[in-house]
Amino acid sequence: MRRIHWILAIGGALCLLSVLAGADAPSGPYQATGLKIGEVSSTEAIVWARLTRLPERVDRNAPEPKVLYRNPKNGKLEASVENRPDWTPVVQYPEGVSIENIEGAVPGTAGEVRVRYRPAAGGDWAETEWVAVDPERDFTRQFRLAGLKPHTKYVIRVESRNAPEHKEGPALEGAFGTSPVPEEAAKVSFAVSTGQAYPDQDMPGGGFKIYPAMLKLDLDFFVHTGDIVYYDALAKNADLARWHWARMYSLPTNVAFHRAVPSYFIKDDHDTWMNDCFPGMKTKYMGDFTFEQGQGIFLEQVPMGESTYRTVRWGKDLQIWFVEGRDFRSPNTMPDGPEKSIWGAEQKAWFKRTVEASDATFRVLISPTPLVGPDRPKKNDSHANKGFAHEGRELREFIAAQKNMIIVCGDRHWQYVSVDRKTGVREYSCGPASDQHAGGWRQDEVMPEHRYLNVIGGVLTVEVDRPEGKPVMRLQHRGVEGAILHEDRLDADFASNLK
Repeated sequence: MRRIHWILAIGGALCLLSVLAGADAPSGPYQATGLKIGEVSSTEAIVWARLTRLPERVDRNAPEPKVLYRNPKNGKLEASVENRPDWTPVVQYPEGVSIENIEGAVPGTAGEVRVRYRPAAGGDWAETEWVAVDPERDFTRQFRLAGLKPHTKYVIRVESRNAPEHKEGPALEGAFGTSPVPEEAAKVSFAVSTGQAYPDQDMPGGGFKIYPAMLKLDLDFFVHTGDIVYYDALAKNADLARWHWARMYSLPTNVAFHRAVPSYFIKDDHDTWMNDCFPGMKTKYMGDFTFEQGQGIFLEQVPMGESTYRTVRWGKDLQIWFVEGRDFRSPNTMPDGPEKSIWGAEQKAWFKRTVEASDATFRVLISPTPLVGPDRPKKNDSHANKGFAHEGRELREFIAAQKNMIIVCGDRHWQYVSVDRKTGVREYSCGPASDQHAGGWRQDEVMPEHRYLNVIGGVLTVEVDRPEGKPVMRLQHRGVEGAILHEDRLDADFASNLK
């Protein structure tokens, strides 16, 4: 018998986690795609779990499938044709290879899971019932933990067992903190990222440098603004779409981070279906994989509540809005005007109503796509583009009328701080997950809106605190290894000097 040790960072501390290996090791089921903790409030959290047949992902040296496209004129198979939506894709596997043993594959398996949890300071363990994972939802299960104490650190243990023997497999441990109540003036720190492309990993051996860098920051939570996986080239059916999630979230950097930091996930085009997609869009490019399947798979792969648009309060000084940018949008090709929308009427009304009702010192809209930009002239998919100019003006004017409200956005593959020249609304683009994924803008193309511009990968961190008794929000753009590249410090009356 031997014992393997991992060092797990939880809440800023390093904890030793031991798992038996060898003859006496648990035989499974395993949890090679880790766990995710999400939708944390002052009294609740959601824990995501998935059971896997094997304890590790398929080795990085294994092959990937190949996708060719059939030319409708001569029937021949040709290479990538993203701009030819009438060509049907054909997925080819090397001889002796299937979706279960391609690079990064982590096949799921049947079994049961439960979650045990208690305050990190001590006390009795609470536990959920044992529940079977769902084979129709990629062998996943989500647990809503309720009745939690506000502003409290919790430790969790996700346990697994097979059925019907009930032989237990290895457990995963993790931690999170609940949010302070609205009446409490508390320090809050979080990070925001976007554009996590699997081919653009930057860690030796695989993974992303930003995750161990963020673990050093003692974050309260993390926000992923979308483009979490990129379906376009290889996800030509639902099984291959799920493979994208398995190979991404079995990377050691991602597993370690999500066990220690709770997250809020937002989806965008590339983790819904394909580039610039919208409901009702027609194309053969995605093969058998549909927009509706993409919507469903997102909900099965991240901890998520009843709605993909929601707001969360973190103490007296911070309230955040996460919005949905794909499910309710008008076609990008529709002429612009009052009826054309990205958010849809119901979500937009909810946003305005809840923002106006908020008494938080600082209010932050986190959007999967930009509202200020500037953006590339050829793009037509966001509120910073001409295609949605009418709704963009409406939202910027509304946000400008609110006290101490800013925008944080994803989608763009470069970092920036911009101030809208007409309304004074300030927008922070967090930048992509790695330097390899940065691009789409020239470093020397500084526009009048820009207060900061850097075509680089990294992350945006935000801290709200009262260092001298008065609320302050500090926003820092960081590189992929955590170095601070730019900082803004906003007090509780910053709106008057933005322009």
